[in-house]
Amino acid sequence: MDFEQLVTGHKSRSCIISVEQYDDGTYGNILVVAANKLLRDDADMIFHHPFVPNSPYYYCLPKDKNFEDFMYRCACLGKPLHTYVHVEHMGLWVNMFLLPIESDKENVGYCLYSCDISPYADSEQQASLAADTATNALEISLKLGRANKENIRQVFNEIIEDIRRICSAEHCSIILSELEERKYINFCEATFNGSALCLSDIYDAADFYDVADTFDSAIGGSSCVIIKDENDMKWLDSNNPALHSLLSKAKVNSVVLFPLKHNDEILGYLWALNFKTEDTVKIKETLELSTNFIASEIANYKLMKQLEFLSSIDLLTGCKNRNAMNNAVDDMVSGIIKISEPYAVVFADLNGLKRINDEKGHIAGDRLLRTASAMLSQVFYDCDVYRAGGDEFMIIAPGLTEEEFNVRLQQLTEKSVIDNDLHFAVGCCFVSNGEDIRTAMRLADERMYANKKEYYAQHPEKKYR
Repeated sequence: MDFEQLVTGHKSRSCIISVEQYDDGTYGNILVVAANKLLRDDADMIFHHPFVPNSPYYYCLPKDKNFEDFMYRCACLGKPLHTYVHVEHMGLWVNMFLLPIESDKENVGYCLYSCDISPYADSEQQASLAADTATNALEISLKLGRANKENIRQVFNEIIEDIRRICSAEHCSIILSELEERKYINFCEATFNGSALCLSDIYDAADFYDVADTFDSAIGGSSCVIIKDENDMKWLDSNNPALHSLLSKAKVNSVVLFPLKHNDEILGYLWALNFKTEDTVKIKETLELSTNFIASEIANYKLMKQLEFLSSIDLLTGCKNRNAMNNAVDDMVSGIIKISEPYAVVFADLNGLKRINDEKGHIAGDRLLRTASAMLSQVFYDCDVYRAGGDEFMIIAPGLTEEEFNVRLQQLTEKSVIDNDLHFAVGCCFVSNGEDIRTAMRLADERMYANKKEYYAQHPEKKYR
């Protein structure tokens, strides 16, 4: 067959690819046998390899394990294929078609590869994927559209179960990165009832963060990693032994792993373990499309959580602010938050802050406020510390006996002696007989002002003017 003549008439980038097939179902050399001018020009300009017939495919096309699987399926298994993918490391969207060609050589398959490329995604091309792929991705997108602050976890739990069913997988989950805390959280998951996977060997592993941190290198600039058989597991062992070990211990024999990216930032990963490998192409296409929607919604969720956090934090001291305090008290009064007795309410006010501001400047005053907040948070390390306003802090301390609570107060007194400028006026109310939280706050506040008055009576020189 004249392969050169076969590709010359194509207006899009086209070439003939040969795939060496072994008896055990694996493949060897993948070569570009012939190419038209558009693809030859790409080889020269992008890959810096002047085209030579029967050269390795990665001299002309991006090197990618998933792409190799596509070429093998088409050339050796005789399956015509079409997909629309984003080539991450090139920043291009590729609309590719592969058609099998009759081979006259034993253990060598051929296919015609043709593609169009663009730096931008084309919604029409995405919609041209297989009907069930487009339908599945659309259903996921529609579910994401009804997610809000109150139901977002519920929506994602439904979606991850949908994805598990699409993949016919034993387990699926979305793992989100918390870089500052050096951990990955299992945001949502779904597991088949009869699964034999040892999931605790994955998520409870001491080195899970370190292993998950290598997921991106395992993906290696591709859109995903797909491990579908023993040969792929051997490949994974040679490329990422830590991930291979983690999966092997959990009895995982197949995995599809997608990064969740938004504006070039990796938010986390979606993976399906022990999936139906016969549906690899459909699963890859569905998740390739769906993860774009999922990553966008997760980015919105993380932004919402960040804004919620910022709205409840006092930026100067780092403790919770008055808004958070009022919301917590309202929730306790309404019963949304159940606070069990005994508990204590503490008001702590800085004595002499006005004098520090006047004599040493507001920078010194701000430093004193931060020191006070840190000290309160250290002593009441298991409690919520709020900056109620100005130089006044409030603490709600549940679960302490009266004796334990008094020990904490003594620790606060001892620590504050270290800094000559730091002195608290403290008022407390220990609740053990059903007092209302607002009553406890009022009593603690009154006692704090009485303590402040007593302090200035003893130290009139420190009284603010």
